[in-house]
Amino acid sequence: MASQDKEPSPIFADDPDVVQFLTASEIKSCHLVPQGSNYTFQAELCQQNGRKWYGIYKPMKGETPLRDFPYSTLYKREYAAYLVSEAGGWQFVPPTVIRDGPHGIGSMQLFIEHRPESNFFSLRDQNKHGQLMKKIALYDAVTNNADRKGGHILEDFKGRLWCIDQGLTFNEYPKLRTVIWDYAGGAISENMLEMVRTLQKKIAQEKLGADLRDLLSPPEISALNSRIQSILSEKTFPQPGPYRNVPSPMI
Repeated sequence: MASQDKEPSPIFADDPDVVQFLTASEIKSCHLVPQGSNYTFQAELCQQNGRKWYGIYKPMKGETPLRDFPYSTLYKREYAAYLVSEAGGWQFVPPTVIRDGPHGIGSMQLFIEHRPESNFFSLRDQNKHGQLMKKIALYDAVTNNADRKGGHILEDFKGRLWCIDQGLTFNEYPKLRTVIWDYAGGAISENMLEMVRTLQKKIAQEKLGADLRDLLSPPEISALNSRIQSILSEKTFPQPGPYRNVPSPMI
């Protein structure tokens, strides 16, 4: 019985069992996170061996209808964003799965302990993580991220950066809205282009391509492939478009 009284202890993203933990652990409690326009919950997850940690649960039922994104698809985009991050070697989206929960099917993402005072703006002011910020800007261009707020970039207590809230991604129309326009029009380095080439190859392969087709519409898959090819051809970071190109609020 003592194992059931254990205090939650962190499960890290590189734990080999993290996906199984997120998928199969019992949800012991589920508390609403007040920020945000969609219903988001911090869930306490518990394995049979008593190991506990937290996940961020975003149920399909809690999604607010939007004019420019199909209803009940944001949780799928969260998972697709994780798959793309892993496939391209970015690896800064916390492990994410789709599973059932107290409010129905949704995404479950590993909770990252982080420095609450850190965000894109504070890190930029400290001249920290410049190369990683470029990689995030490239990733957002690939995924067509319509909501890269400054507060969506976390720094954990080991100094590693994480990107959260990828629900507004992969729209078939250009929607890039981000606070990271610092590199607009600049050249993309060869090693970063190689990440995009790796992703392109993996999408063409059966496993990742099939997974993405289950999560995104055919026009969205086509647009993703077109963005990848455009980046590889132009080899520069995109410029802001003529319409709204920063999220609101910016934090």
